[in-house]
Amino acid sequence: MQDLTLVMAQLDPLVGDIPGNTDLAIETVREACIEHGADIVVLPELFLTGYPPEDLLFRPSMEKRLREARVRMAEKIARDVLVIVGYPGRREGKLYNLAGLLYNGEWQEEYAKQALPNYQVFDEQRYFSPGQETLVFKHKGVRLGILICEDIWEDAPVAQARKAGADILITLNASPYHQDKPAERLRLLAGRAEQVKCPLVYVNQIGGQDDLVFDGGSAVVDAKGQLKVQAPYWQVGLMPAQFIKTKKGWEPRAGEVEPEVDPEESLYCALVTGLRDYVNKSGFKGVVLGLSGGIDSALSLAIAVDALGPQRVQAVMMPYHYTSEISKEDAAKQAKMLGVHYEVLPIAPIVEAFDDTLAESFAGTPRDTTEENLQSRVRGTLLMAISNKKGVMVLTTGNKSEMAVGYATLYGDMVGGYNALKDVYKTWVYRLAKWRNTQEPAIPERVIERPPSAELAAGQQDSDSLPPYDTLDAILSRYIEGDMSAEAIIDAGFDRDDVYQVVKLVDRSEYKRRQAPIGVRVTPRGFGRDRRYPIVNGWQPGE
Repeated sequence: MQDLTLVMAQLDPLVGDIPGNTDLAIETVREACIEHGADIVVLPELFLTGYPPEDLLFRPSMEKRLREARVRMAEKIARDVLVIVGYPGRREGKLYNLAGLLYNGEWQEEYAKQALPNYQVFDEQRYFSPGQETLVFKHKGVRLGILICEDIWEDAPVAQARKAGADILITLNASPYHQDKPAERLRLLAGRAEQVKCPLVYVNQIGGQDDLVFDGGSAVVDAKGQLKVQAPYWQVGLMPAQFIKTKKGWEPRAGEVEPEVDPEESLYCALVTGLRDYVNKSGFKGVVLGLSGGIDSALSLAIAVDALGPQRVQAVMMPYHYTSEISKEDAAKQAKMLGVHYEVLPIAPIVEAFDDTLAESFAGTPRDTTEENLQSRVRGTLLMAISNKKGVMVLTTGNKSEMAVGYATLYGDMVGGYNALKDVYKTWVYRLAKWRNTQEPAIPERVIERPPSAELAAGQQDSDSLPPYDTLDAILSRYIEGDMSAEAIIDAGFDRDDVYQVVKLVDRSEYKRRQAPIGVRVTPRGFGRDRRYPIVNGWQPGE
């Protein structure tokens, strides 16, 4: 009985590091051959450049560097293994998203991606021309149909490859994560395989790249759409899949399958992965954050420690007159729980110096949010000073609910290099904090139970300015992810005043969000790549 070992290489490339990615590809194939006896090794989409390379694709030396990389792969990789790897390449002056097939020291074939996504975070039509040809490659008695990512989300490329005689469909992917995306992918794979009655191999990238994060979950489904092999989510590694030739054709044997994970665990892993890769790939020594005793900074601290280790995380409490004793106690307690470097920098003398300097300019005006924001801006300045002096990045801690309505201070609590919670609604902040404590205590329970407050004024609570977070998040998700109008949200059962207050705040705060640090994108509509609204506009948020 003929059999075949295919190894899915679930890897984390560094965008732009073509030599480094090439070295990783060579070492990965060597390891796959030694450990698994691989006949075929499949690497992710655009692996040699990393995904997404964006405007690096316009650099004049890109083609030369890729040519050198492919020559080196042909020289260094064993002759008796088929390697399928993604990279960009030119044909007759046009740039394509390609999958190259290397065997016996020669590049045998190239497949050009046909379906180029141009929605949400994807912008491939800016760079690539669509491929026009199907590729079915015969290797060791099996006909392999080659596809790239978006190809399997459309009917035609899959059907054409099967019609051309493919026994197994192989797709190279760089599919970013968002909540519920893993289950959505598995449904797609099962449906496509069942539709064309052909096994399907899905190899996905892993790791963080700027605001995107990739979760892996590489998988094999059989011709009936049954999941046979699945690599772990959020782990780099090699996953072998065995295929045997039967009277019915090539069939995958049952192998390891990653168990389903809770949505809280999946989301938490996304935040940890995104932060870890951003800090490490950018070359920062670690992070520093303001630890206020509130839930957002508490969850951010836990994520940072899980991503980088306590020795690379510094927490700073910066109390003022309105900072409660409970906040001071809880911040100190959490810092001790997690073993991070912790210090207290009182800001009253600095804020009062600002007040004195501005007294003449502000004469005759009542105190308002201007004075409140001075507290936040002093804190931001202190954190940036620590960042400059120690070579660590400031981690901001605002959540998506706050960023949506502008409940944040420019050049204050928005100061920093990255925000792990930028795309996490407040209701999910609570869910994640509770889930994290089920693994090992990391956040004082009182932090989770207390009403949220910015503590910029006496007795201040978030609910003074905003609807309750359950209501706020429900309105925001309909307006941002669902693109529903204000009137449609009201028709869904929400209070008219609440809805118009929220959508007006969202629209008015676009200028703030443009100046905010990037953060891990974990919803289908994050602020940034896939929600591009003009700052200045006359649109009215009615119907």
